[in-house]
Amino acid sequence: MKRASDFRYTARKSLSGRWGIAVLAGFIASLLGGLGMNTGSGSSISFDFSELKEINNPLVKQIMLSMLIMTLAVMAVVGFIHFIIGSVIEVGYNRFNLNLIDGKIVKIGQLVSFFPHWLKAIGTCFLRNLYIFLWSLLLIVPGIIASYSYSMTTYILAEYPDIPIREALRLSKVMMYGNKWRLFCLSLSFIGWEILCAFTLGIGYLWLIPYQKAAITDFYREVSTTVVLPGEEANENAPEIAQSPEA
Repeated sequence: MKRASDFRYTARKSLSGRWGIAVLAGFIASLLGGLGMNTGSGSSISFDFSELKEINNPLVKQIMLSMLIMTLAVMAVVGFIHFIIGSVIEVGYNRFNLNLIDGKIVKIGQLVSFFPHWLKAIGTCFLRNLYIFLWSLLLIVPGIIASYSYSMTTYILAEYPDIPIREALRLSKVMMYGNKWRLFCLSLSFIGWEILCAFTLGIGYLWLIPYQKAAITDFYREVSTTVVLPGEEANENAPEIAQSPEA
């Protein structure tokens, strides 16, 4: 069984000689919202509605309220568009990294290769995020566990675009049964690089993102052998794992 250091080694080996295109692909994917649950920090905007109460001029108050509503509406539309595009790019970026790890040809165009199946990509990401949100209502820990359970969903979709949405979600849960802690440790192993990137004003993430993504993709390659995927013959472990009662 491979460890975090093994996945990182495979990632570096796969990226050797292809860092340029990997950095560019990672930058485009992050810009278009295609990093999925691997995204890091983001900016937040808050509004202090109490300030409106302190305004005595009704006209000024109405103008400010209208501007606030318009701003929120624009943010909602932009967020919706970002999710739509990002869902498709996320699957395409996973396909890019699968080719990278498999030693195949990688092209920037692979980021948009899933657009013929855009409805399935959006539906899959929406349902995945909904499940994680519902588990998060039970407190933070169940939500985190759910995020790891469904973390392989878009990888499965990238490799098998004809697979039903719920089947992709189910297979991700099966893959991650007993492997969530391993993926957590893999993610944690990059914390030193995360700290260094903070001192570069975020520039270091241009190299860290493809490095992390390649390592997680190699992780998927290993755990995907524990289940029966479309077009593959059953292995002796798959039936036992598939019957696991884990939610």
